[in-house]
Amino acid sequence: MAVAWAEALFYLPTALAAVQRPGLVRSRGVDAGHEAAAVFRAAVLITLLLGVALILAAPFLCVTVFGVEFQGSIVQLRILTAGAFGIVALKLLGNALTARGKPLLETAAVGVAFVVTVGLDIVLIPGHGGVGASVASVLAYSVGGMVVGIIFARTLGTGRVNLVPRWRDALVLGRVGLRCSARLVPSRAAAANTLRGDG
Repeated sequence: MAVAWAEALFYLPTALAAVQRPGLVRSRGVDAGHEAAAVFRAAVLITLLLGVALILAAPFLCVTVFGVEFQGSIVQLRILTAGAFGIVALKLLGNALTARGKPLLETAAVGVAFVVTVGLDIVLIPGHGGVGASVASVLAYSVGGMVVGIIFARTLGTGRVNLVPRWRDALVLGRVGLRCSARLVPSRAAAANTLRGDG
């Protein structure tokens, strides 16, 4: 149950990777790196907001929706939420490496995450059950995300500092959100005109 809800956070980077790949293929090396880094920073900020919402909503999502027998999955969901940032890195930065003709470098980062997952599962699951599996997954995703970040920064020449979200990124996202909400929610004047039959 916890895994199913936590994986909802993986849809955004998956979609962004698919949309961004053609542009990264056409871009020059350094430009591609900066474009991918900008999208990654935005995705991290959005994932942070969604992750906080998921942590707060965990009791409702696990127990209210599926019943008291899933009480234990609340803690697991909250732990797994932290792993979303590693997945964002693996999907978006790995996608950029593949788009620039370096798929084996993405595979190397995924391979590291896989090895860490198996090792930690063997160590943590027998004594800690589902919570141990959740911790193992979060650590593995995080290690994989750090590895792909280092490989990405070195290969595409962006520097690791460009992967850290900035205040400016939050402001840009805020402006985009306001513009989108203005389009989705009609103004009072437009709504009044529609009701009167003027619109």
